[in-house]
Amino acid sequence: MRLELKIAGRYLAARKSHSAVNIISMVSMAGVAVATVAMVVVMSVFNGFTDLAESRLSHVDPVLKVFPEEGKYIEGADSLATALEELSGVAAAAPVVEDQALAMYHDRQMPVTIKGLPRGYDGVIVDIGRTVIDGVFGADREPDSLALEPPGVSVSIGVALQLGVRPSFFDPLTLYVPRRMARYNPANPAAAFRAEGTIVKGVTEVDQAEYDTDYIYVPLDVARNLLDLDDGATAIELAASPDADLEDVAAAVSKAVGTGYRVVDRRQQQEQAFRMINIEKWVTLLMLAFILVIASFNIISTLSMIIIDKTESITILRALGCSRRMLRRVFMLQGWMVSLIGGIGGIIIGVGLCLAQQYGKFIKISGDPASLSIDAYPVKVLPVDLIIIAAIVATIGAITGLVATRFLPRE
Repeated sequence: MRLELKIAGRYLAARKSHSAVNIISMVSMAGVAVATVAMVVVMSVFNGFTDLAESRLSHVDPVLKVFPEEGKYIEGADSLATALEELSGVAAAAPVVEDQALAMYHDRQMPVTIKGLPRGYDGVIVDIGRTVIDGVFGADREPDSLALEPPGVSVSIGVALQLGVRPSFFDPLTLYVPRRMARYNPANPAAAFRAEGTIVKGVTEVDQAEYDTDYIYVPLDVARNLLDLDDGATAIELAASPDADLEDVAAAVSKAVGTGYRVVDRRQQQEQAFRMINIEKWVTLLMLAFILVIASFNIISTLSMIIIDKTESITILRALGCSRRMLRRVFMLQGWMVSLIGGIGGIIIGVGLCLAQQYGKFIKISGDPASLSIDAYPVKVLPVDLIIIAAIVATIGAITGLVATRFLPRE
């Protein structure tokens, strides 16, 4: 194999008797390089958007979350959260309540999702206060001395726009939830609902439709009162210690809560969204791989012309005892080398372009800058992606080289 590789290298580097063969060889390498550059850039852009989505969700989703496997509520959530805080690697645990409600503001109304948060949640479980774009984060219940004051809430940007509400200490926002154990009375329909008057203290924006459309963050006791809950919760959210291994913490929490509960991390909490990004990423890679296959057809043409150009050399090699099998290996290696040279060059150029975009941000996203959360395409180069791309290039090169050797003349 070493001799075949040396001969293939000499054939590839040597000047051909026809200049067209040299040109076609360069075109073949350039075609592979361009397709490889496209694969590196596209996959890096998808990685960049995945990281961007994770960074946005880190403001609203905890690192770990405990759900009940069956049913909607966790009974005794306060005591369970206290027990989980004692685990190694768990910095804090907080019960939360999330459910549907109806919000009314003056003559406007809309269905919303309320999320009840305990006092001290912001900055401990997640930095949700960083999502506030108007006012202050207002889902913390005020101290007992101010208990007569209506509870403060924070509404998402979608709620603020649809209801026309802004942070105010005078205009109340009323929340309605059907009573869990009540019967409907036609003479007094309002008796079938629990109501709570609140004041809006802040407006949040996460740049994620799921959280920006209809979310309202309320104090935990307000959510429990509306839903007729004592110490129940829909989930328990946890924060991990800075030096803790998240997988170890998740395993410890799962063991502590036992069967009947599900422990999920941030990606699993948004499994559908990240699955769609990954599907788009790998489908796009597959399409670009097909383009690479088409570009590799030039390699077959190149090797066919080199075989014709090297007819005399092939005759001499046969006279020296070279078998047809050895000649096939020579030209198969030559086709493989054309693909590898083009692929390696494409990977280097692609990584260079991605790093330039990452630090220079020279390719901007079109649109109104005021309505965009980022102004340039995010990119992130992952070594595993480069390995996959290199493997695809090498495989296609080996196949095209094998196909081209079928054009060797018979003895």
